Amino acid sequence: MSAVSQWRFFGGPVLTLDVKGRLTVPSKWRDQINERAAGQLVVCKDPAGCLGLYTPDVFAQLADVVLKLTDDDADEWRRLYLGSHTELEIDSGSRVLLPPELRRWAGFKENGSVVFMGVGAHFELWDPGRVEVREAQVISKGKPEPLRTLVFQ
Repeated sequence: MSAVSQWRFFGGPVLTLDVKGRLTVPSKWRDQINERAAGQLVVCKDPAGCLGLYTPDVFAQLADVVLKLTDDDADEWRRLYLGSHTELEIDSGSRVLLPPELRRWAGFKENGSVVFMGVGAHFELWDPGRVEVREAQVISKGKPEPLRTLVFQ
């Protein structure tokens, strides 16, 4: 079992990708990332159809697991996560430059909207149309047991 990260990011805004492919890191997380990760981030493909955005220490946990895979699809998972791994740095304008090949893969459009979503220890970057479809698929399956039986006190 991997260590649980001290990072906790939840929710987030819909942002606009500029013509150069840059995305502004929301201010509510920027200072924390600058302080704890020296403004460094890692982006890669995610099998859900979005881009995963990680601090280097959190990505290292993912890479450790991916490198230890031994099943028949291990090479495919390494290609997906490690082969698309790109290091990013938050610039003086609080932006990160997303590589064009990853922007295309994720379905981002020039000057288009991107959902910047904190999902715990990392972020997901989604094309708004894709995330709507994905959420509808998840909702149609029904809630998992722990959420169906949750009682707030």
